[in-house]
Amino acid sequence: MKVLLTGGSGFLGSFVAEQLSAEGHVVRALVRPHSARKILDKVARVEFAPGAIEDRASLGAAVDGVDAVVHVAGIVKARRPADFFEVNTQGTKNLLEAAVRHGVGRFVYVSSLAAVGPSMDGTPVPDEAEPKPVTHYGRSKLEAERAVLAAKDRLHVTVVRPPLIYGPRDRETLAFFTSVRNGVLPMTGDGSNTLSVVYVADCASAVVRALGARGVPSGRTYFVDDGTVYVWRDALAEIESALGRRALVRFGMPMGVVKVAAAATQLWGKMTNTAQMLTLDKVHELTQPHWVCSGAGARRDLGWEPRVRWAQGVQEAVRWYRAEGWL
Repeated sequence: MKVLLTGGSGFLGSFVAEQLSAEGHVVRALVRPHSARKILDKVARVEFAPGAIEDRASLGAAVDGVDAVVHVAGIVKARRPADFFEVNTQGTKNLLEAAVRHGVGRFVYVSSLAAVGPSMDGTPVPDEAEPKPVTHYGRSKLEAERAVLAAKDRLHVTVVRPPLIYGPRDRETLAFFTSVRNGVLPMTGDGSNTLSVVYVADCASAVVRALGARGVPSGRTYFVDDGTVYVWRDALAEIESALGRRALVRFGMPMGVVKVAAAATQLWGKMTNTAQMLTLDKVHELTQPHWVCSGAGARRDLGWEPRVRWAQGVQEAVRWYRAEGWL
């Protein structure tokens, strides 16, 4: 197949591009003029389409002649809440409209656990759970999901919802490793909060499986995780082990201090017109103790199985970060 891939120059998208190519697909990567192409330039059977999901005029040529779309692009931090909806929601709608207009057959959308929200009681959230997002980011992803699912009778659509994605090439989770290297455990409270995770290459393989799955009805949504619920303080211990360093500051930061820090970074972002990850909205997410989900549906319907668990994954991440000079 010829597959239009959005977000191919990013973290997860670059792994999706590699795996699509390895399976013999031609990858047409939607890229902005200044997108990093270092990884994509090394991938066989890649062609480039200039454009962006917010730019409707660029999408007609991008989808013309492709068999499928894999939509990974999106933003996880923004200068203002409206930006999440402009990119994550409206950008997805723009891409869907172009795909339908040009007769594209399949559409895979990478959403997020944030679109559904946390577990209230610590039980992994199933695919069919009622969405209750708690952040602007999560709400923007949910609205994008709803647009994708509303098109299920016009093309074959599948939604993949990862929890925390980590591994080589990721700049967001790098902050956890950097904090431990600097001697501070990055946690709030006593670190008893729980979470699901998925290693980046495993998440990419789930996306590729969703694209090629046969016999799966249009309009299905699937969580993907590595099959284990982790306690954050134990997960941090694995990072310490991978780094060969024990953090000196081992107590959690009080939530009041986190809120003050978030207010400060949010103000700084407003003053400098830059997107910040730690905001008061993000703090609301951090106060939820259980970000856990069940990938049982993806295992059953897509024939997908994760290969890497956290202990191995953080070892792989540390090796890559060090080799690239990021740590």
